[in-house]
Amino acid sequence: MIRTWLRVAVYFIVFVLLQVLVMNNIHLFRIVTPFIYIYVILKLPVDMTRSGVIMISFLLGLVVDIFSNTFGLHAAACSFTGFVCTPLLERFVDMKKMPEGSIPSYNLFGYARFIRYALVVVTLHHAVLFVVEAFTFFQPLFMMIRMTLSILLSLLLILIIEAFNLRKKRSGE
Repeated sequence: MIRTWLRVAVYFIVFVLLQVLVMNNIHLFRIVTPFIYIYVILKLPVDMTRSGVIMISFLLGLVVDIFSNTFGLHAAACSFTGFVCTPLLERFVDMKKMPEGSIPSYNLFGYARFIRYALVVVTLHHAVLFVVEAFTFFQPLFMMIRMTLSILLSLLLILIIEAFNLRKKRSGE
């Protein structure tokens, strides 16, 4: 249990720092910005309570907001993502068959299921983030292009991080 919370704390710190110091400064073609801090939400234990997931997600978004001067955009998107994360997990895996303290991964879900789960979570997060940010539908095509490309880049980076995580675990065994 302590090991799980320590891992969550390390992920929280590392991915917030990575997001605010590196990723927030990447603007490919002036439209695409990766948001990899969502990986923290993806890697929360499957048996964590829904309120715990929402609270950690909110704190994650709030910390990114504080360092990014975005006034609640990330907190709103992360809170929504945390809110839907548990029901999404239940749709992708049989929660009764999961060992206690299981963490979503390629190993636990299989490649295809984990990629689908990550895609849905990243898409929902980005949809809320971009809609709240724009708070208008005057340029829906531009917003959809920004959102789609940011989803693809964020998902690609998250899957690469997960692959390195898997490789590290296999070499450590």
